[in-house]
Parts: sequence; C-alpha cells; structure tokens
Amino acid sequence: MSVSSPVETTSFVTAESTGDWWRDAVVYQIYPRSFADANGDGEGDLAGVIGKLDYLRKLGVDAIWLSPFYPSPLADGGYDVADYRAVDPRFGTMAQFDELVAHAHDAGINIIIDIVPNHTSDQHEWFQKALQAAPGSPERTRYVFQRGKGEHAELPPTNWLSNFGGSAWQPCGDGWYYLHTFAKEQPDLNWDNPEVREEFLDILRFWCDKGVDGFRIDVSHGLAKDLREPLRDRPDPTKMYPQAADGSDPMWDRDAVHDIYRGWRELFNECQPAKYAVGESWTPFSDRVFQYARQDELGAIFDFSLEKAVWNRDEYRHTVERTRRYAIEAGTAPTWVLGNHDVPRIASRLGVPSGTDIEAWVTSDGTEPVIDPAAAARRARAAALIMLGLPGTAFVYQGEELGLPEDFDLRPEELQDPIWERGRHTFKGRDGCRVPLPWTGDRETAYGFSGSGKSWLPQPAWFADYAACLQSDDVNSSLNMYRKAIDLRRCMVRCGDDAALEWLDPDLCGDDGFGWKLPSGMMVLANFSAVHALTLPSEVKMLLCSRADDDHNADSHQVPPESTVWYICR
Repeated sequence: MSVSSPVETTSFVTAESTGDWWRDAVVYQIYPRSFADANGDGEGDLAGVIGKLDYLRKLGVDAIWLSPFYPSPLADGGYDVADYRAVDPRFGTMAQFDELVAHAHDAGINIIIDIVPNHTSDQHEWFQKALQAAPGSPERTRYVFQRGKGEHAELPPTNWLSNFGGSAWQPCGDGWYYLHTFAKEQPDLNWDNPEVREEFLDILRFWCDKGVDGFRIDVSHGLAKDLREPLRDRPDPTKMYPQAADGSDPMWDRDAVHDIYRGWRELFNECQPAKYAVGESWTPFSDRVFQYARQDELGAIFDFSLEKAVWNRDEYRHTVERTRRYAIEAGTAPTWVLGNHDVPRIASRLGVPSGTDIEAWVTSDGTEPVIDPAAAARRARAAALIMLGLPGTAFVYQGEELGLPEDFDLRPEELQDPIWERGRHTFKGRDGCRVPLPWTGDRETAYGFSGSGKSWLPQPAWFADYAACLQSDDVNSSLNMYRKAIDLRRCMVRCGDDAALEWLDPDLCGDDGFGWKLPSGMMVLANFSAVHALTLPSEVKMLLCSRADDDHNADSHQVPPESTVWYICR
C-alpha cells in the first residue's frame, strides 16, 4: 500500500503521554430539553439523561456535554442564565445532577457542562439590581451601560448590532442603554470589572467541586469589549465576527480575552486531573482562533470549518490539513464537529446545492431549501467516518448517530427561537435541529421521548423511521455504524505515542478521493464522487464502510460513490 510522506514532522501530544482523556475522546452533546423526558411534562430532564446512560455507554462515547440546564426564562434556549449555581426545576434538582455525575462516572463517561460568560439573563439578580440602580453605580458597572447619542440621548451609543438582528443597544427609558450582543433578554457582562471575573472563577470552582470533568465556553471570543471613551463604531456592523486580524475589533476576539482564560486555566490546573475546557468561536476561520487553545489558556477550541464545509473533496482535505496544522502549533488536539444545536442537521445540510448558505436556509417567503435527501444521508454517513477516523476530539450532536434530518415541518406559530422574531421572519432559526429525539416508533409516547406523549416542539410523523430502538436491531443502520466506528476508533485511531498521519497516494485516491494512514496501520479513504467507485488493492481487509449495503462485506475492494471506508492491509 503506497502512502505519501507524512504531512508534518511534529505531532500534537496525545492522551497516552499526558493522561488527558479528552485528546482522543468522542463527546456526545445533549440538549437536555430535547433528549429524554422522564416526568412526562413534554420537556427533557436530567432524570431522562440518567435513564439513557446505558444507551450512551453502548454507543461508546467518552463524555457527554450538557447544554445549559440552569434556571432560565428560555429567551434563548437556556443560554440566558438566571442562576449559574442551580438546576432549573423544569430539568430536575441538584440532587439529580449529582446522581447523573455519579452514574455517568460509574459508566466510564465524563461530564462536560456549558458555561455562558458573555451575558446573563435579564432576570439574573445582578441585572435586576442594575436596572433599579442609578447610572454609574457599582451594580450597573457589572454590565455595559452607556448614555445614548444625540441631543436627547435618543440614539444608540454605537452602530453595534445584535447577532439576532437589530441594534445591540436596548434603551432603558432614561437616555441610557445596555449592551446585548444577542437577544435583548441577554445583557452583556462587563469583563473589565474585577467583580465579574471573580464571580465566574467562583462559579467554575462550584462546578469543579460538583465533579464535572470539563467546560464548553459559549461565545468564548466575545467577553472583552473595547469600552474606552468614546466608544468606537464598527466599520461594517453587519459582520458578526472580528473585522481585524490584530485583536482591535471593539466587540470580538480582543486580546484582553486571553488574560481571562489564563486565570481560568490556573484554576482548572489546581484540580487533579486538570479540568478540560473548549471554547466556542463561530467566526470565519482565522489562525487567531487557536490562540485560545494554548495550554496556558482554555487548552482546546472548536474550529467549525468541517461543520461548515460543503461536500467537496478539496474543501474537506484543505480543512483537515489546516485544522491539524494550527492545532499542532498550539500544542493541542484538533476538535472535530459536524453539527450542534445551532445549525441545520448534517443529514440535510449536505444535500443542498453547493454554495447554499447554511445561515439562510429559509427565504422571506418561507420556502425551504432544495435538498436531495438520499445524497444527504449518504454524505452524512461518509462525513461521520471521516470525522471519527481523525485523531483528536470528536463531537457528536444528539440524533446525529440516528441520521436524523432537519425538521422543516415546523410552522411559524410553533417556532420558539428568538431569531425568527428578531430576524423579521426571514430565517426560521434553530428549532429544526432541536426537535425532541425519537427513541421508539410509538407516536402515543412522542416516539419514546415522553410517556405522556407531550413534546415541547412537535415531532413529524417520519421521525418513527429513525427511532433508536428500530435502528438498534438493524445491522446496517446509522446507529450501528456509529457504534462500530467508535469501537474501532478506540484501538485503531487511539494508538501509538503520537497522532501523525500520512496522506494516501493520489493514484489510489483518484480525482474524487482523499485519505490517510494512521500509526495503527488503519487507512481511511473517502470518495466524494456521486457516480464513480474507487478500487482498492487486493491485499486489503475492509473494516467499515459508510454505505449500508457494504458495511459487512470484508472482501469488498470497492469504495462506493459518496462513501468512506476504513481498512487495513492483510
């Protein structure tokens, strides 16, 4: 079997040499409200997660990441936190959280929780006190309050815009405004205030003492703002990402953020073992993203390039090469992800025509994108084996293992995402990937989600075809492909004292494929062609193929169109 030269001479440190479990882990994201409902109120809860730990153990994941379960008015799906040291009663109790941690650890599963440090809920005790206090008071300096412009302060302080549409400044009615880079119910904290910094260190200590193993940091690049007077306008306020590569954007990716995370890392390293942290930064790619992944800061960062990539050989290969290169330079492991609670599901997204903007899937007249569902399903399975075949940390969003497509059936009156209203009904928002999961084919129990049959978002009838219990008995199902891949990954991708890989010979890959060889000897080859198969040499043994009809054909020497295979030399 011919391979090219190694793609790099330096490799990132792996779990075998450091004991960092996360460096080659598979992490399963749980959106608690939509995972499993144990008390029958139509909303998922912690008891529901506890009840599905055996499912997660059989899937083979190393950790679960819980999206916010804190008390919240749910103005933004729980990312508007009213109390960072409590469990929302709709999700359960602190005793149930403790039980979840204990049972998960018994099952060999680590716990990662979401921390939302950029903003609080407007119902947070701090913000309620700030509204009642006078301008310039200590209560108000915890947030970003500014006097408006104009003769009567009738204009916002700057041209900054909210990610959810409209001005980022909400008037208080007295000539003062407060900053909210997301919904108006999510006022931004002032990270120049030492009290804010100390508060979050204390919050992190609280959850470390609760036994959590790591943290996912929401909007990790947005904490620090340039609040020097006079406040600066942004060159193009419509761009919700850094407009400067030197940290000078007044809203995003400022150098001051790194000082915050160095303090967090000191806290995390006081624990034994040290706590994991990964930052979320949904921006156009910049190598600055990986500065957050340095070992004296968070230690890991999401690069969403693979999640954003269209089904194209060159784009996938370029993304893999680039992500690995920058991770290596930062001394971290790459973080791979195909989907999450904020984007349309991969099993639909890869079926849209090339060039379709995943941020604008619904037009002003409410029409849906044109999707080839069969192609999307094939490509999603192939993409999963690409991701799981790469050294590093792989994240799987709940339902991804079932091959769930996006739910486009939600009617306008059923939508709850604030983006729908703030965007003036031009974008349906993120509810389509947050519909509660189908566990069984029984519609009377909300497809196994809730014994009462209630579901906070309605489920389409076709969910029955994707039920976990049905897939569990189907050897060719998406669920069983994920189970096999994660099991194989433990010995074939997690091996050796480094994670170097070698690209396969271009003659083997042809015009439409790319692949690599791992230190274990396993090879991964992805075929992006829609019509042509790739032929493997006769001396190989197939381990896994993403195309269902080839999953168990160990003697096959074909890589079918739009598929990925794992194999070894005999």
